[in-house]
Amino acid sequence: MKLFLDTGKVEEVRRAVEWGIVDGVTTNPSLIAQAGRGFKETVLEICSLVPHGTVSAEVVGTSVDEILREAREIASWAPNIVVKIPMTPAGVAATRQLTREGIRVNMTLVFSPTQALLAAKAGATYISVFVGRVDDVSSEGMRTIEDAVRMVQNYGFTSEVLVASIRHPMHVVEAMRLGAHIATMPFKVMEQLFQHPLTDIGLQRFLDDWHKAGLKIFE
Repeated sequence: MKLFLDTGKVEEVRRAVEWGIVDGVTTNPSLIAQAGRGFKETVLEICSLVPHGTVSAEVVGTSVDEILREAREIASWAPNIVVKIPMTPAGVAATRQLTREGIRVNMTLVFSPTQALLAAKAGATYISVFVGRVDDVSSEGMRTIEDAVRMVQNYGFTSEVLVASIRHPMHVVEAMRLGAHIATMPFKVMEQLFQHPLTDIGLQRFLDDWHKAGLKIFE
């Protein structure tokens, strides 16, 4: 499963890339606004930090013509950009046209299996299914992930199911169990993937024994 960082902060991308496990980055208008920098300069700097991964940058237009115009502009900025488009009738129509032009699309704000089906039929490269927001309203976000993964497999769609709105490491674990292609998460959650109390205890015990024995690697 590919791991994406969900952020608009360049410094978070830089730090995560150093770990060597980041396959891409997703952004959205809210994350970019919170970062406090220009849209294009932020996206381009992130693209430079993950040259072999994809960077999802979102349109803000709502009509088909607006979405197409913005998507073509954003896609022209760098070869590793995937244009993020909301799940609306206009978004689906624009996605169908953009995929015909060879522009990759990340269809976002997908909450149901039927929406995932429409995104796949439109040719979306990624289908961003939100789980945390569904959990917030007392439903099961992971059920949609399960349905979307099965749908892609059953019908041979080329779309990849991207688990979005991840709130904690268990969302990542559940995504793995269900065979999701990608999980995108905030920097804090990615940090938490490293953590386990038994790792900390074990490492400290190894170090204590090493130092007590007076051992050295370099003589």
